[in-house]
Amino acid sequence: MPRALRAAVIGCGNIAGNHAAAYRGLPGVELVACTDVSSERAELFAARHSTSAADPDEVFDLDLDLISVCTPHPTHESVVTRAAAHGVHVLCEKPIAIELGSAARMVAACEVAGVTLGVAFQRRFWPAAQRVRAAIDDGTLGTPVLGHASVLLHRETSYYTADAWRGSWASDGGGVLMTQAVHNIDLLQWFMGDAVEVTAAHTTAKHGEAIEVEDTAVATLRFASGGLATLAASTALTPGLGTRVQVVGRTGASAGLAEYPEGSEARIDVWAVPGEEAAESPFGPGLRADLTLPEINGSLAPLHTLQIADFVSAVRERRDPAVTGREAAKSLAILTALYASAASGCPEQVPALKEEITS
Repeated sequence: MPRALRAAVIGCGNIAGNHAAAYRGLPGVELVACTDVSSERAELFAARHSTSAADPDEVFDLDLDLISVCTPHPTHESVVTRAAAHGVHVLCEKPIAIELGSAARMVAACEVAGVTLGVAFQRRFWPAAQRVRAAIDDGTLGTPVLGHASVLLHRETSYYTADAWRGSWASDGGGVLMTQAVHNIDLLQWFMGDAVEVTAAHTTAKHGEAIEVEDTAVATLRFASGGLATLAASTALTPGLGTRVQVVGRTGASAGLAEYPEGSEARIDVWAVPGEEAAESPFGPGLRADLTLPEINGSLAPLHTLQIADFVSAVRERRDPAVTGREAAKSLAILTALYASAASGCPEQVPALKEEITS
């Protein structure tokens, strides 16, 4: 039997526990360390997950095979490029970065070093999302011509004030679009194909005393296929109404999936395929109280486990993981254009990653 892969978690914040638990539960993987800029937080995390706390400057001296990067968004590049220089495979939390040039440097560093770069978009592992993707591929829906994503969530202002890096353009990179809706933007482009142009507007409707970024946004998107989509996103709702993604294909058939409450496994709420029609309320038995952030993250743990298992298999099999760095950069490119359009008041082209790498 080959030796166990040695893994570490970099950054011990909210979502890091899902990564640690997944590594500890996978056969042939050993969680050897965690690290954080706060040594106290690292020590507490290590005790909770039966591993060792390492100094950030020394973690790459531990003969690692792979890491999860769970640090604040703007720090992803420095950790990923450092891992690549040490020949360590990387699974990075979303968004891959807050600037497309940063994502391009991360992708290039890993490609040059020959290490695997994956990005955590665990909602692609919903069975409902897989079913929609399969219906596009097998012609049941055909090429999507119309799409919609809604991200209607609740956040207390304390969510933003709990961590100093949240809520600013420099350290968070954006608000509801960058941090929450990025998952649904990823699903939308996974279904619809490459986006080429967007028009967007955003505002800060509720949390303006605590943040400088947006908490509410709307947008239209145009895709290379000729398809169109709309997007609405907010963290200003009380209670939150979860998320939805719906697509209509060239066949006229359509499908939608709903995540309610936030963090739960999405289900198909509309399957408008001739001869297979089915629909149900996205809210099940009715509205309910909003979950806490730890509850939301905890309910996402099985999806993280599925994606981390895929990433580990990709490393062993020397293949691409389900979501590569280049693939993850597509949602960041859309975000880049959305923010540019909101600033300019005009439609903006979606930039291409390959242009950033070769520029």
